[in-house]
Amino acid sequence: MTASQYPRLIATDLDGTLVRSDGTVSDRTRAVVLAAQRAGSVFVMVTARPPRWLHDLAYLVGDHGVAIVANGAILYDVLRRKAIRTRLIEPAVALEVALAIRAAIPGVQFAIERPDRYGQEPVYQNAYPNPDNSLIAAVEELLTEPTAKLLVRHPSLHADELLGLVDPLVGQRVTASHSGGHGLVEISASGVSKAAMLADFAAEQGISAAETIAFGDSVNDLPMLAWAGTAYGMANAHPEVLAVVERTAPANDEDGVAAVLEEFFQPLK
Repeated sequence: MTASQYPRLIATDLDGTLVRSDGTVSDRTRAVVLAAQRAGSVFVMVTARPPRWLHDLAYLVGDHGVAIVANGAILYDVLRRKAIRTRLIEPAVALEVALAIRAAIPGVQFAIERPDRYGQEPVYQNAYPNPDNSLIAAVEELLTEPTAKLLVRHPSLHADELLGLVDPLVGQRVTASHSGGHGLVEISASGVSKAAMLADFAAEQGISAAETIAFGDSVNDLPMLAWAGTAYGMANAHPEVLAVVERTAPANDEDGVAAVLEEFFQPLK
């Protein structure tokens, strides 16, 4: 893709990629994202975040109004605050997986993200304040309804190490990954990934993978980066990402996504 060929679809992860380490989106990044949309490109956020963590970024979603959240489990209408499409883990499968993990890995803690509610075990060490309607209960009660993500936390294991233990336990029943959180593995329904939901979204927009540029920094971004015709890992990305991508953008704290997009869209400002 050259400077004379605008990407028709821009897909980007948020934390560690578009968003700076202090949790902000810079004016520079905002300006080029809006310029890209004025030029006719479709911009979509593709994130592990739950729906409620997208509302402050609603100004970025463009005319289509949606984002891909929960690692691809939910296509979410940010403006109407409503799930459009979901791919959830069935309760029996989620509970079977959770009990297998607990039996094999002492000290694990569980939480869940449903499309409209967060829940956790009482012992779960949440890094963020709980939403007002949080469900605090044993894992058996947390998993009585379909869930977008089953969160597995361990207080002393690195995310890579924990994922290495979880993967062989869950097999093909679900999809396990991580987004860089310390000691945190995120489990989705089998076949769910950022790439799968992004491919569906792109097809609905009449856009191919070859016309897509994607940005990411962590293990859960790998399928999306492999799917996109043009893919960038951030300079601050996980080593597994940097080992496979052909292109590297400056770090998130250096507005790496903006630096790349300005090659296409700066003349429009």
